[in-house]
Amino acid sequence: MKNVVLLGSTGSIGTSTLKVVEDLSDRLRLIGLAAGGNVDLLVQQAERHQPVAVSIQDPSRVEGLRARVPAHTRVVSGTDGLVELATMPEADIVLIAIVGTAGLLPALAAIRAGKDIAVASKEILVMAGELVMREAREHGVQVLAVDSEHSAIFQCLEDKPAASVRNLWLTASGGPFRDGARWTREALAQVTLEQALKHPSWVMGRKITIDSATLFNKGLEMIEARWLFGIEMPRVQVVVHPQSVVHSMVEFVDGSIIAQLSTPDMCLPIQIALCHPDRVASDRVQTSFSRIGTLTFEEPDVERFPALALARRAGDVGGTLPAVLNAANEIAVERFCRRELGFLDITTAVKRVMDAHRVVEQPSLDEILAADQWARMAAV
Repeated sequence: MKNVVLLGSTGSIGTSTLKVVEDLSDRLRLIGLAAGGNVDLLVQQAERHQPVAVSIQDPSRVEGLRARVPAHTRVVSGTDGLVELATMPEADIVLIAIVGTAGLLPALAAIRAGKDIAVASKEILVMAGELVMREAREHGVQVLAVDSEHSAIFQCLEDKPAASVRNLWLTASGGPFRDGARWTREALAQVTLEQALKHPSWVMGRKITIDSATLFNKGLEMIEARWLFGIEMPRVQVVVHPQSVVHSMVEFVDGSIIAQLSTPDMCLPIQIALCHPDRVASDRVQTSFSRIGTLTFEEPDVERFPALALARRAGDVGGTLPAVLNAANEIAVERFCRRELGFLDITTAVKRVMDAHRVVEQPSLDEILAADQWARMAAV
């Protein structure tokens, strides 16, 4: 039995995690749940799973929440509450599914408390991958991937050394605007919020869905893969795969390529991370090759989707630039969702902020957080 703390329990990854825990109730137990503002759903989850503690973002809602959760469940709040849950003595693994940068401090706290972490929040490794992975090595804990692409690479590598890898291949669906004949640059300039939110393969939160439409999501994953697997950016590649069945691939130095395939369902990479190193039987994901029929692959169009080049630049330069890329993109996406920016203006805004930033090499946590805040203000 593994004791699991779930930070971000009411989002799409969080609710999928609850399905996995319910499927494998003889192996997994939820002892901590943290949510942003969805109190009603958090209460339902607490009633069903009877956790030791729950956390809510807003401290003013603690008393109301305390009156609604089971009597034995402790209620905490804010960043301190996230850190308290992440460092619970009885926790074996902390799954971090908080959108944005709020997961970084609890991730580091969990690592320093000797807890394995499962990372569904890209920002943690994009902003501070070098720092996080160094701390994980020093404290002898694992950083496990929850993204389907990084889970696939993890499964294909099977602990083989970085020197045996020629390239990591991250697959991208291409998003709703993959068709270059229909979605020219001129057409992309007119894209509406509603069009950008119609992802062809996955049901996800608003931020990650917009990132998938711009391909910033794949750019962030490139930087994340660089740190998770100790592979330099020139060996991290992207290929468009519209069916989203091949979740990613590893090309080895001898020319062999190993891929991980399954029908799209986030429950699978979540289960892989929580149950590692075991493979556990589950009927939730079913893959039929006869129904899939055809698998196709294409080069990404970097002219229409310059986010990939911006991410590669940030990953190559390193230091504080990835944190700036991430923060500027968050603000630009927020502004697009408020209809203050056009679709193409998202990448233009990020490039402008990156160009204005003075990079700090090998930054401390304080310097990373300062760069994050600077970029947010510069992107407004």
